[in-house]
Order: sequence, then structure tokens, then C-alpha cells
Amino acid sequence: MLDLILGGARSGKSRLAERLALESGLPVTYIATSQPLDKEMAERISHHRARRPAEWALVEEPLALANVLRENAHQDRCILVDCLTLWLTNLLMLDDPLRLAEEREALLDCLATLPGRVVLVSNETGLGVVPLGELSRRYVDEAGWLHQALAERCQRVTFVMAGLPMVLKGESI
Repeated sequence: MLDLILGGARSGKSRLAERLALESGLPVTYIATSQPLDKEMAERISHHRARRPAEWALVEEPLALANVLRENAHQDRCILVDCLTLWLTNLLMLDDPLRLAEEREALLDCLATLPGRVVLVSNETGLGVVPLGELSRRYVDEAGWLHQALAERCQRVTFVMAGLPMVLKGESI
């Protein structure tokens, strides 16, 4: 089962993903894509760590997500990836412009072959004003294209706003 959970900042999407992982009844591996590049991000990471159950396995991977998914997915395991837009940002900030396309295709290609339960979390960024800067516009475009491709492949897609899940595709939560 592939779940995609989208929402804005502080919408409750991570909390929902964590709840679904707990309710799966499976051992959970949490794949974190963030990097503590500044104090604010370090505080966000600390907040997420404190909220997670201690028995969950943790893999921190900012770039090679498909490889980590293939290595950790098992029929009797739930994988929670938080968050795809941070992963996308990490790739956009590299000096290698081809790496994003390579990693994106690797992620999309591996999803259908992953055993077990996979819950993907990502920020929906396409609901607001078109950003002024070139990098910001590229980020919003890339996130939108990624979300469309993921939504095609996932059995359930949920949008979260104000902590309330709205299932866009698949069975109710």
C-alpha cells in the first residue's frame, strides 16, 4: 500500500502519517530527508524526534531516497518518508543539475516494486501565489510534477488542512 499525504506547513500531515504508521501494526522505519542546516531546522527535527516512538528505526537520507527505500522496505514493515519537498530542495541545491532528474526517476520507478506499507509526506506548495524568483518557481513546478506522478502511483492520496484529512484518492482513513 502506497500512501501520499500532502498539506501545507503545520497542517498536520506528519502527525497523520505517524498515526497511519502506528495503526499499521507493523514495525516502522522512519526515513528523514531533512538536514539541520540552521537552528530553526534543527528545532523542527528535534520536535519530530521527540514525537516519534523510540522503537521506530530511523534512516537519515537527504538525497538517495530510492536506494534507501529499496534497502529498507519489507513485506512486514511500514516505511514513513518525511518529507519529499525537503528531499526535492536538497537536490535542487546541488551543483549537479542532472541529479534531481536521476533521483526523481529512481524514486518513481522503485515505488511499484516496494513491498509492505509506504507512507510518503510532502508539502503542497501549488496553492498560493506564483513565486517571484527563478529557483522558487522551479521548486514549485518540480514539486507539482512530482506530486502528480506520485498520485498516479499511490493507492491513496490525502490532503491535510487544519489537521483534517481529506482523501482525494482511495479508501477513507
